[in-house]
Amino acid sequence: MTSTVADPQTARGQILAWGLWDWGSAAFNAVATTFVFTVYITGQAFGEEAAVSAQLGWALGLAGIVVLLIAPVTGQRSDTSGRRKLWLAVNTAVVVACLALMYLVQPSPDYLLLGLILLAVGTVFFEIAGVNYNAMLAQISTRNTVGRVSGFGWGMGYIGGIVLLLIVYFGFIKPEVGLFGVTSEDGLAVRVSMVIAALWFAVFALPVLFAIPELPVTDAAKRARVGFIQSYAVLGKDIARLWKTSRQTVYFLLASAVFRDGLTGVFTFGGVLAAGTFGFSPGDVIIFAIAANVVAGISTISVGYLDDRLGAKPVIITALIGLVISGTLVFLLHDGGTVVFWIFGLALCLFVGPAQSASRTFLSRLIPAGREGEVFGLYATTGRAATFLAPTAFALFVTIGGEQYWGILGIVLVLLIGLLLLTPVKAKQDQLS
Repeated sequence: MTSTVADPQTARGQILAWGLWDWGSAAFNAVATTFVFTVYITGQAFGEEAAVSAQLGWALGLAGIVVLLIAPVTGQRSDTSGRRKLWLAVNTAVVVACLALMYLVQPSPDYLLLGLILLAVGTVFFEIAGVNYNAMLAQISTRNTVGRVSGFGWGMGYIGGIVLLLIVYFGFIKPEVGLFGVTSEDGLAVRVSMVIAALWFAVFALPVLFAIPELPVTDAAKRARVGFIQSYAVLGKDIARLWKTSRQTVYFLLASAVFRDGLTGVFTFGGVLAAGTFGFSPGDVIIFAIAANVVAGISTISVGYLDDRLGAKPVIITALIGLVISGTLVFLLHDGGTVVFWIFGLALCLFVGPAQSASRTFLSRLIPAGREGEVFGLYATTGRAATFLAPTAFALFVTIGGEQYWGILGIVLVLLIGLLLLTPVKAKQDQLS
């Protein structure tokens, strides 16, 4: 992996600009898909809770299939076109537009479809933007610094989530009359929060577009350009070549797809469990979310230095073991109420960020110059291919146990399987050719 950074001062500026995109992305991750908008549209105003939740699942599942089909091809094409930054800008702009349009979703069943469409479209374009964003990691870091740079980016995302959640919670959602005279009538507090989220992402996505130059297109990349449909034939050949030249990379992509879905499940169902099993109010859930982001952000930034010193695999293995133990304790001690969830729920968050960040750096160290978008596209694809695992396991264990807290074991099982798949993967692999 090479770096295009000219000097330390430029490096710091480009890393900060790159991290600010992650900071801004909390608008979609924390506010839209986790703690605010999805909670809003699964409320009673939109219909029967179970039915609406199922429709949400189908909408996001369909979005996942779209990403599964197009992520590697779009990444490959960004590598050969020399327009990685341009497509990051375009995809980010679509996500910002979806966030802003969520203002139109009033608390009525008539607006449910619009809300689901905006979430699904936003999810697709957010994931594709992430392919180009992750590929930029090689431009602003070296093999010796990639761990701390990646950790900085993830940490910025968590901290950005903290700040934005504080703004929307204390500015609009908690007060009877919030900023600008906004109240909860007609869902206005949530709807205005989505406009704030859109502005937040738009502002903090700009620095990376100015600070990091577009990579020049090599002659080899120019020769590799093909039409969109032909890109899939190229993709098939690339996967076959990857299998022949670096099977450990393929093994890692598969293992990470499983444990990354378990990591997503920790946050996806954390709020549901807090409210349903441990008695948190909606406001308490947001407060917990803020604390969770604090813990995850600090641990992710700190562990980035260990990643560079010890390697990514020991970090991921340790984090997954910590997650399995903490999740099991949440299940076994669930009768302890809110105190148990505060302690071991935050323990889960302590390990989630480092596992996410180290997974990205593990892969980044393997990718040769010029194929970042392609391989991170596969990274997005394999991750999306497994997105059914945590929700299905959660639902299955709830059905078996008859109580919501049994779903915790489903998430723990997914994390454990990911851990077992990762264990035999060699940490030092041959470079792709």
